[in-house]
Amino acid sequence: MIVWILFFALVFVILALDLGVFNKTPHIISTKEASKWTGIWVTLSFLFSGVIYWLYGTDYIANPTTLTQTGAALKFITGYLIELSLSVDNIFVIAVIFAAFKIPQKYQHRVLFWGILGAIIFRGLMISFGVIIINKFAWTTYLFGAFLIFTAMKMLFSKEDDEFDPKHSFVYKTIGKIIPITSEHDKENFFIKTAKGKAATPLFVALLVIEVMDVLFAVDSVPAILAITSDPFLVFSSNIFAILGLRSMYFFLANMLEKFSYLEYSLIAILTFVGVKMLAHKYLEIPEWASLGFIALALAVGIFYSLHQTKKEADEKPSRDEE
Repeated sequence: MIVWILFFALVFVILALDLGVFNKTPHIISTKEASKWTGIWVTLSFLFSGVIYWLYGTDYIANPTTLTQTGAALKFITGYLIELSLSVDNIFVIAVIFAAFKIPQKYQHRVLFWGILGAIIFRGLMISFGVIIINKFAWTTYLFGAFLIFTAMKMLFSKEDDEFDPKHSFVYKTIGKIIPITSEHDKENFFIKTAKGKAATPLFVALLVIEVMDVLFAVDSVPAILAITSDPFLVFSSNIFAILGLRSMYFFLANMLEKFSYLEYSLIAILTFVGVKMLAHKYLEIPEWASLGFIALALAVGIFYSLHQTKKEADEKPSRDEE
């Protein structure tokens, strides 16, 4: 309990500093600022793996003998990379939602900040139920594995024309039935007073849509990390660090999403690998370093190939224009 309390206190302090100090005044977050914070979050996450290494050599974690110190640290990093990579799809959806509701850039951070609070709660609940289910009903491991492979195949064969339209979503229609929705913006306020009474601004609607989409994405990501470990603290902490770094990564990648169009194939490879690992866990023992290496390699190949193709297409464009 001491470890959990200290971890929640750390997250609370981080969020308080974020909103109360570093982003007290709404402003447009530049690519340079976002890249700096992305680097800070990634560095903090890897440094926390050192804390994990230390914790699993002490009596502060229940049943410390079930995991070696190195094994726990590697599982944390692997889980973190899985969550971070699967967050890329989330970034694409967030960009669509902000564009659909015309959310000014200077207020996007506020929406994502409160979205993270909701994500922490919902992820915590899903992880708790997931760990309980896997520990109590071992056969659900096969169910989760099959689901991940199904998700990967669905991503592989999905049509590019199937675009997500937030204003036609179930969430948007449901909100409209509960409270009036206005297209007017009032700085960073979620609600404003109108002639007909209180109404929800596009900021609030965008926040709720993002929350629901995060839950849907967690349906894929939580089983994926449970394939790496069912240790509650490792699963939750790696999830939280990935979520905390999601905002800065969004602002870093928001203007470069088209450059990483082939990264989706990396996500498909990762989901397939994790799904197969869950299905074959009784017959195939994959070391932590091998899982971590595969995930890191898949991400690296996807990133470099996307950048190579983008550069190639940019070089070919002047030639086509000349013709």
